[in-house]
Amino acid sequence: MILAHHLIYSAYGFWLPNDPRGSESSFVRNEILREFGPATKVHEHEFVAHKPHDRAKRLAAKAALEYAPVRFTGIQARAIGTGYRNGVQRSKLTIWACAVMPDHVHLVVAAHKYPIETLANLLKGEATKQLLADGLHPFQDIKVYRDRPPPCFARKWWVIYKDNDEAVVNAITYVERNPLKAGLPAQKWKFVAPHPEAHPPTQEEK
Repeated sequence: MILAHHLIYSAYGFWLPNDPRGSESSFVRNEILREFGPATKVHEHEFVAHKPHDRAKRLAAKAALEYAPVRFTGIQARAIGTGYRNGVQRSKLTIWACAVMPDHVHLVVAAHKYPIETLANLLKGEATKQLLADGLHPFQDIKVYRDRPPPCFARKWWVIYKDNDEAVVNAITYVERNPLKAGLPAQKWKFVAPHPEAHPPTQEEK
């Protein structure tokens, strides 16, 4: 039984559909990127970030993008978190960990009555909506369709399914440490619920 999902969003330009390490994409929509090869969809649900690959080719593809790769500031990260909070409140989600990094986002989302694909779209949509409402969307000055800017998140996401408590706790720990490993401050989000195994109550709280 699936207990939780480790959900990873990429900011625009962070992880391309034909990344030589693998991706969640089945095809390459962007004509400019097609010259760098077909989509590299992988079927196993595991991290491939450290997989050996042609780094020069990957960077060349990034340089060919129509817009500069997105790098979220701290203020933009806070707006993204506000969007996630709205999603939690509206759909009664339980999020056990969150890390909004400059070019990607990690979430550990408890299993829900809705499939993770629906929740992933919901959360990405809420984050985008809040960035627009706050005037913080990275492409807010570019209008491409119905007076809206290009997406600041990649179209697809990465999901790793967790089917036991140990795996869930490991995912929470990984996400919480992600900012620290990048030399950033620890992140505390009010919408993140404590997991009983990862954060057991202290004697004072019992």
